Amino acid sequence: MKSNDPKAITGAQLRAARALLNISAQELANLASVGVATIRRAEANNSSSSTSAVVENAIISALENAGVELIAENGGGVGVRLIRS
Repeated sequence: MKSNDPKAITGAQLRAARALLNISAQELANLASVGVATIRRAEANNSSSSTSAVVENAIISALENAGVELIAENGGGVGVRLIRS
């Protein structure tokens, strides 16, 4: 995660990021070059993602390239922020 932490994205962050971008799971899967089932599986897990590091990095990169910043745990909890409209 380029944002504040070099690792995991939670399912909640993933769902929130898609909502901010107004894209479907299929659209994110296409952007990340992974299967839609992989996106759905990652979204279902509310702790850190259940995918491999390579797949997780592809998803994170796709979200960041689309304009979402992932916010790491900093005492206030993880989150997401839209960095472009």
